[in-house]
Amino acid sequence: MVEKQKVILFDVETSPILSWVWEMWETNVLSVEKNSEIIAFSYKELGSNKIYSYSLQDLKPKELALQLHKVFDEADILIAHNGDNFDIKTANSFFAKYNLTPPSPYKTIDTLKIARNKFKFNSNKLNDLGEYLGLGSKVATGGFKLWLGCIKGNNKSWGLMKKYNKQDVVLLEKVYLKLRPWAERLPFNSYGLQCPTCGSDNIQLRGWNVNTVYKTRRFQCQDCGHFSHSNIKIRHNDKEYLR
Repeated sequence: MVEKQKVILFDVETSPILSWVWEMWETNVLSVEKNSEIIAFSYKELGSNKIYSYSLQDLKPKELALQLHKVFDEADILIAHNGDNFDIKTANSFFAKYNLTPPSPYKTIDTLKIARNKFKFNSNKLNDLGEYLGLGSKVATGGFKLWLGCIKGNNKSWGLMKKYNKQDVVLLEKVYLKLRPWAERLPFNSYGLQCPTCGSDNIQLRGWNVNTVYKTRRFQCQDCGHFSHSNIKIRHNDKEYLR
């Protein structure tokens, strides 16, 4: 029996850098008044309908960091769009600032990397992928004014920010499930005749993968559609191979 892994989809929202400049166009920053920080994050467990959301409207910065750290610490796999280069590194900076130790080891799935590696979309932005694939879109924010409203403590702005953040997680899950069959082996526990991408045991034989020396059984998952193959290599001159 395959041990169930805790798979979390998440998204963080950050504030802009507050700084002093001489000019408005292509200028150097003279001094940073306040660094960028995480102002909100939302997450859900894969396959669950419950979405959790936390923000600086309700929590102090360190409390927000502790909540996000707990999510990371309890996860076996984290899924985010551009998560490896942005969300996770941003979260790590947040943790270090508040003297938090590294979370328990986890693995990651980055939907941006899947999109770039396997497809030629016009745009790999989450919203554009959602619209192109017919999965929906992000919540319209009206641009920077929403972030400015949150910084100023406007309740209406915070309400829209949380809605926007939650929808990002919903859209992320839809895009992930759509792209998942195309991905290379994902970090799920799988044993024997199980799909290495989603862990399902609902697979069917689909011929052989053959090279000049040996061949392996090919399978296709009937749940997610991913193709995989057996680890058992059979040489062409082996008279006892399975037919």
